[in-house]
Amino acid sequence: MSHYLEEIWDDILSRRPARIRRRFNLLDESSRQEVLNHLKKMTTEEGWQDVQVESAQAALNALATESRSAK
Repeated sequence: MSHYLEEIWDDILSRRPARIRRRFNLLDESSRQEVLNHLKKMTTEEGWQDVQVESAQAALNALATESRSAK
């Protein structure tokens, strides 16, 4: 994985809502959808470590909060 991609995922899975939203908002629409799809898989599919599932759910929660407040 490239250093840039590692930085993206470090931010997305940081469990820090402001950091998650800031990084997510820097992505283009296609990349945002890919990130959301991957986070959803992480929270619903087998094979992920508990800490990974928790981080993915925290990211989805942070992004859902932003989405609700933007309406």
